[in-house]
Amino acid sequence: MKIKAAVLHALGASQPYSETKPLVIEEVELAPPGPGEVLVEIKAAGLCHSDLSVINGSRPRPTPMVIGHEAAGVVTECGPGVEDLKTGDRVVMVFVPSCGSCLPCAEGRPALCEPGAHANNAGTLLSGERRLDRPVASGESTLHHHMGVSAFAEYAVVSRRSLIKIDDEELSHEEAALFGCAVLTGVGAVVNTARVSPGSSVAILGLGGVGLNALLGAKLSGASRIIAIDLQDSKLTLASELGATHTFNAADETVIEAVRDATGGGVDFAFEMAGSVKAMEQAYRVTRRGGTTVSAGLPHPDHRWDLQQVSMVAEERTIKGSYIGSCVPLRDIPRYIDLYRQGLLPVNKLMSEVLDLEDINNGFDRLASGKTVRQVIRF
Repeated sequence: MKIKAAVLHALGASQPYSETKPLVIEEVELAPPGPGEVLVEIKAAGLCHSDLSVINGSRPRPTPMVIGHEAAGVVTECGPGVEDLKTGDRVVMVFVPSCGSCLPCAEGRPALCEPGAHANNAGTLLSGERRLDRPVASGESTLHHHMGVSAFAEYAVVSRRSLIKIDDEELSHEEAALFGCAVLTGVGAVVNTARVSPGSSVAILGLGGVGLNALLGAKLSGASRIIAIDLQDSKLTLASELGATHTFNAADETVIEAVRDATGGGVDFAFEMAGSVKAMEQAYRVTRRGGTTVSAGLPHPDHRWDLQQVSMVAEERTIKGSYIGSCVPLRDIPRYIDLYRQGLLPVNKLMSEVLDLEDINNGFDRLASGKTVRQVIRF
């Protein structure tokens, strides 16, 4: 079938994207779903920093590629072997398909699925196949998939193992899309990776969609002090409205001392959500002796952080990475949606704008500026 999609032809385009237009809206060919695959009509897709990192080259991926990984939609057709979904089912997409049989999956850590990671790096579906093509007249015909999803398109063929069925008919598609990445990653980093306990002190550095979801997760977990740190004062204001007890601008040269003073020596848990080495250094330095520093940011692979090893040893520090919030999607997405319906995870307050697909390059300009939280494309 022919569909409209946003195609990224090359990495590293310069800004403003409204002028360089790294994403081109094209008519492409989408093949039917193969064994274990599903055709989904995309209803909403969020613009995430992980998408921006592909556009600017910080997260190298094969091109040309239809990008987009945070989305919700409706099942249109099931391929051979898919018997637990049917046409009309509502689904949220997860950007690491879990094979269910590799060692991480067997250990209950599907976010670290090895075949899923291999397929994502290669730009294929979990099966190793590609279902996207361009007309031969356009030159290179093969199109790569982004994170097994390729959500900036009217339709997508994905592995069944990239989908979580949702039953909440009142949840809008725009809200549902957020649960596939921003909520899983941010809330999960707090409740799964760090296991923040009631009464703990928490600092969150970087208040994008993921960072603000981490803030919501910290409040949900009963943290007594929640420190929000960002370069944008508007985001600090929003953080206060969402439950932050203290806010600091990251550009302030005294921010580390200010946080340590406000918390009596540092926080129990610090979360780096900006994908920045400087933010990671700040996160480590505001963590108290015996505390835990968690990073869910994705900086350029060449970026390095100089760790003072003696402080890690002598102060019994813990440093952890968190990918997709150490999630189990089949367990976590329904739980988080239920918490949202109860008013305990007000993720709808994080949506900034609703866009048309044709406005996608302008949307990524706004995201790169740091002045927006979560923009969602509505199809």
